[in-house]
Amino acid sequence: MSPRLDEEDAKDSNDAGAAARCRALQAAMARIIGARTPAPGDYDTPIANLGFFRRESPAPPAVCMVEPSIVLVAQGAKRMWVGGQAYPYDTSRFLVTSLDMPANSEVTGASPRQPCLGLMLKLDVRVLAELIAQGNLPPQRERPIGIGVGLGEATPALLAPIGRLVELLDEPEAIPVLAPMIHREIHYRLLMSDQAARLRQIASVDGQGHRVARAIDWLKLNYASPLRIDELAARVQMSAPTFHHHFRQLTAMSPLQYQKWLRLNEAKRLMLNEHFDAASAAFRVGYESPSQFSREYSRLFGAPPRRDIEVLREGARRDAGQARLPPAAN
Repeated sequence: MSPRLDEEDAKDSNDAGAAARCRALQAAMARIIGARTPAPGDYDTPIANLGFFRRESPAPPAVCMVEPSIVLVAQGAKRMWVGGQAYPYDTSRFLVTSLDMPANSEVTGASPRQPCLGLMLKLDVRVLAELIAQGNLPPQRERPIGIGVGLGEATPALLAPIGRLVELLDEPEAIPVLAPMIHREIHYRLLMSDQAARLRQIASVDGQGHRVARAIDWLKLNYASPLRIDELAARVQMSAPTFHHHFRQLTAMSPLQYQKWLRLNEAKRLMLNEHFDAASAAFRVGYESPSQFSREYSRLFGAPPRRDIEVLREGARRDAGQARLPPAAN
């Protein structure tokens, strides 16, 4: 056998071993997540910045905001839509977002017998910046990354510390001591992954991505205020044209569209959770015209405010009623 064939056989063997290791790690995570998510929904955990989710049927895209995070599927499949672009992910790929991204989340692989199980781990940009500053990472070629969302390969090097973090839920007394260290290791593994350049773009303090992230932080706190692009660009030390270009490149939205998205979602929360009427919610989030609010709300959510909220409340009542039903006999 030639040396070349020996090398190819060794590579195939290594690839097969890595794939088997990934499957074992994901199966272990799926067991823990499944045990801690008794019904479809999203669940917080005692570990800071770590949440679980469970879905038992495919679902059409739903509006959501994804924070800087990684989303990992241990079983099943999902798809994220950002700016009209689809990002499908499953057990072979994880989703990473480096900014607060308005998006639509879709469940593509789930059933009651094989639910879609996974986790979301929020990222700490300060930890990323500290690891980059230490200088022990391989150099990265500077290249435009584009939008602040991407898909990375799920490797044993990344899945192993995530698995250890999840396992800490069975050892609650160790969480305060070990979770921060494992969390830091996960950030290091991400900076060694195929998504490193995307994360470096946001963590580099002197970079355009970091400045856009600062502008997003300001918009989240001041969404109800009038938006003046020149003033916001100056606040993050960018010219207005440069700011507008990079903001759209990273978020697939203009700053005004982003503010509108924030306003409409906050109005929806006010109507659903705090029982505001549509006009009051519109004024609270910064609209001067209830009719304009209704048009833009319908465009985003597919129905006028009142009808949309009624449908959501009816669905919540139906789900609550089903949860109170006794279990069916086997």
